[in-house]
Amino acid sequence: MDIPILFKGVLLGFSIAAPVGSIGVLCIRRTLADGRAAGFVSGLGAATADAVYGAVAGLGLTFISDLLLGGSIWLRLVGGLFLGYLGARTFLSKPAEQGASATGNGLLGAYASTLFLTLTNPMTIFSFAAMFAGVGVAAEGGDYASAGLLVLGVFLGSALWWLILSGGVSLLRAKFDAQGLKWVNRLSGAVIMGFGAAALVSLAA
Repeated sequence: MDIPILFKGVLLGFSIAAPVGSIGVLCIRRTLADGRAAGFVSGLGAATADAVYGAVAGLGLTFISDLLLGGSIWLRLVGGLFLGYLGARTFLSKPAEQGASATGNGLLGAYASTLFLTLTNPMTIFSFAAMFAGVGVAAEGGDYASAGLLVLGVFLGSALWWLILSGGVSLLRAKFDAQGLKWVNRLSGAVIMGFGAAALVSLAA
């Protein structure tokens, strides 16, 4: 196994996941409201999407890449509307009396929703393509084994970030009472709705 390539992928995945955008806010809110498992599984959905787009860029899947980028307007529209809905629901939701169960449909829904939201940003392919080129993995006619290791590293690096984030936020969870969680919901909901509005406004640009 080519450890340096894998390590580069871990660094790339970690650096792409770390900026706190709409997914980060959502994971923080879910960790505070429903526990570390819900926050981490939400992050895994984003990590899976990062790996999918990393594979598209790294393995040179030109047809899929062109198809996704060609439909980017529709993807941004759907993603923006979904963020708006999710943000409004978060803003209006009341803090749970107790943490949600760490198993079952709750975790599956948390994973699926962040996977969907991250996949509605196909421009991520450009980021991965540029980064892969920067570390010497060609998108076409390149070393597919190295590209595969890089994609694996991207997933592991992204997952590592979400594990750190959900674990760190869960340590603060005990300090939040019902009133504190209500304000977390309102702030998180407003931020998520803001990201949704920005996505919709970008369609007019």
